[in-house]
Amino acid sequence: MSDTQEESFISHLIELRDRLLRSLIAIAVIMVGLCIYPGPGVIYDVLAAPLTQALPEGTKMVAIGVITPFMVPLKVTGMVAFVFALPYILFQAWAFVAPGLYAHEKRLGIPLIISSTVLFLMGMSFCYFFVFGQVFHFIASFAPKSITPAPDIEAYLSFVLTMFMAFGLSFEVPVALVVMVKLGVVTVEKLKEWRSYFIVGAFVVAAVVTPPDVVSQLALAIPMCLLYELGILASRMVSSPTVNTPADAEMDAAEAQFRQLSDK
Repeated sequence: MSDTQEESFISHLIELRDRLLRSLIAIAVIMVGLCIYPGPGVIYDVLAAPLTQALPEGTKMVAIGVITPFMVPLKVTGMVAFVFALPYILFQAWAFVAPGLYAHEKRLGIPLIISSTVLFLMGMSFCYFFVFGQVFHFIASFAPKSITPAPDIEAYLSFVLTMFMAFGLSFEVPVALVVMVKLGVVTVEKLKEWRSYFIVGAFVVAAVVTPPDVVSQLALAIPMCLLYELGILASRMVSSPTVNTPADAEMDAAEAQFRQLSDK
């Protein structure tokens, strides 16, 4: 490795470190603000509302660990802070990879950041407002009368994080398909051919990730299949021929020449 390549590699590492630090600082600032208002306890109560509403009247959740009542609400607050900071985090990730892209590819940056954030939030919202209520009532209806459910708050947090990640990432299917088509990894025709395989895979993933009930499995698998169709439609629009402006062509040529010189 030449001195120029080594300096370039080190500069990339420094930039990556700086952008990671900025993202962590953004999460920390938002978390401090949420701790001040409305407070970790209130935030956890909102998160636990779907479960507490499904429990028998007068039943509360329990905290088994000694510091669990303190740590779990803080973890929930950190999760909410991460969600609020997600657009900024995605922007930092895009700003890190954008210099290596051509001018016509950079135009996808802002649309991808916005669509990724919106779809992830839609997945979490769908899980919270629809899936949780159905799942918890379904499970409560199967509980024997001789049992009084008293879920542990830490176990509930682990379950919620798993479900949020599953639904949030599953709603990113259209974005993933558009990126793969734009990068030339797959074609729209291949995506159509793989439709049946994806449907089977969606139900397998839903069976593994979600609780063992039909409601939550269908609630994850069906939206994934619909979003796959949406991704094919969006990919067809992206893969359609586009005419680059003379300015874009000149900028792409200059960037390609610069990379060739850097490789030497």
